[in-house]
Amino acid sequence: MSDLWIAFGLTLFAGMATSIGSVIAFTAKRTNYRFLSISTGFSAGVMLYVSFVEIYFKGAESLVERFGETGAHWVNAGSFFGGMLLIGLIDNLIPAAENPHEIHSEAETLPLHDPSAKAPDFDALSKTGDGPADAHDHRAHHKLLRMGLFTALAIGIHNFPEGLATFLAALQDPSLGVAIAIAIALHNIPEGISVSVPIYYATGNRKKAFFYSALSGLAEPIGAIIAYGAIRLFLGGDTGVIPPEIMGILFGGVAGIMVYISLDELLPTSRAYGKGHDSLFGLVSGMLVMALSLLLMK
Repeated sequence: MSDLWIAFGLTLFAGMATSIGSVIAFTAKRTNYRFLSISTGFSAGVMLYVSFVEIYFKGAESLVERFGETGAHWVNAGSFFGGMLLIGLIDNLIPAAENPHEIHSEAETLPLHDPSAKAPDFDALSKTGDGPADAHDHRAHHKLLRMGLFTALAIGIHNFPEGLATFLAALQDPSLGVAIAIAIALHNIPEGISVSVPIYYATGNRKKAFFYSALSGLAEPIGAIIAYGAIRLFLGGDTGVIPPEIMGILFGGVAGIMVYISLDELLPTSRAYGKGHDSLFGLVSGMLVMALSLLLMK
């Protein structure tokens, strides 16, 4: 039971990092884009390294007894690409305009933490090129609210498989779960900003912006508990214990999900926020820290 609480606590911590992003948006004097670039790159490095070096092989080991040496590798590879397909389908259901990893310029975030600052003319920024190439049209409040709510929904949907990944890893190996929880928490910080910005401009209400940001993060622990409960109920048999082969398939899928998130979301976001080799520094640092952690735990 204690392992379950540890796994749930780590998943809750990772999910609620969206709230940290929201707080940063409302309190930081300047948005530290270099920090966001390095941190998302770091998160990608941790996820990629732990997926290929640890989780993928844990999945294969759990499958050997049931499927044999050769069969285990086939099932593990199928699970890996099945996980990528699952998160890819979820991604495809989210309209590109409400991408949760969109970039917000300094002009956009300034009025959030400085009430005396004037709201910027986003239409003019996008036409003059002074803002980012994809600066948002914030003129229509209903459009802004829709964008913010869709972003919260998109992040919530994304957080379901992320929550399961954190939960299962922590349940199997708490120290591994800590590393993944930190990686996903870093990944969730800019997502919290992405929810807060459009909702604040649509409503002018900081509390409402923070609420929706936190709510999108709660999808992570809630999704993990629902998924784990369903797996135990339908696949756990009379004892309620999940068979090793099911855990192996889940680990293969989790590895695929984390690799997809790293390549499709984290690295492009890191490159967009940073300059020079910031994203590469973050990526290599994440891999190095993960490698040292795994070596020290041996």
